[in-house]
Amino acid sequence: MENGFVFLDEMLHGIRWDSKYATWDNFTGKPVDGYEVNRIAGTYDLGLALMKVRQRAAALGYGLLLWDAYRPKRAVNCFLRWAAQPEDERTKARYYPHIEKREIISRGYIAAKSSHSRGSTVDLTLYRLDTCTLVPMGGDFDFMDERSHHETNGVSAIETQNRRILRSIMEDSGFKSYSCEWWHYVLCDEPYPDSYFDFPVL
Repeated sequence: MENGFVFLDEMLHGIRWDSKYATWDNFTGKPVDGYEVNRIAGTYDLGLALMKVRQRAAALGYGLLLWDAYRPKRAVNCFLRWAAQPEDERTKARYYPHIEKREIISRGYIAAKSSHSRGSTVDLTLYRLDTCTLVPMGGDFDFMDERSHHETNGVSAIETQNRRILRSIMEDSGFKSYSCEWWHYVLCDEPYPDSYFDFPVL
């Protein structure tokens, strides 16, 4: 592990995680370059900030489920290669049913330089501590559609409220949101704002 980085499950007792890009369950349809194990890594500063998030969420009866944090540059390059390949329809219906594959980058769902590669960005959601069930957010992780935008009208009132709860918890803990993805947050005071790392998650 690079200096200044940790496995977040070792810092955050009681969190849940599912590193989607280490599995076949993601928009590329296969494990992504650089994700060798199903664990979530990030900067130590990210872990400290997520401790505050966990405490604020727990006070409201919620736990955290992490999908991604640090993302090697080689994974971003893998996404770009995938986006340039001809459409095969394998994941379109689930992840980007209303846009063409070639539009994914221009619409901001994939970036050529990802904040995740700086190590202090996290993709996450909430689950209820009493039932362990995920909180309804009106769309799944990596659903590339306007329904994933924070200001969408395409979800229910309770789903809108749940997104606002997550956003409030995150912003109160030192994160900024991303308008196109309700699950995506960047640490405001990130330790490596100009560095894009490429070590694999081993």
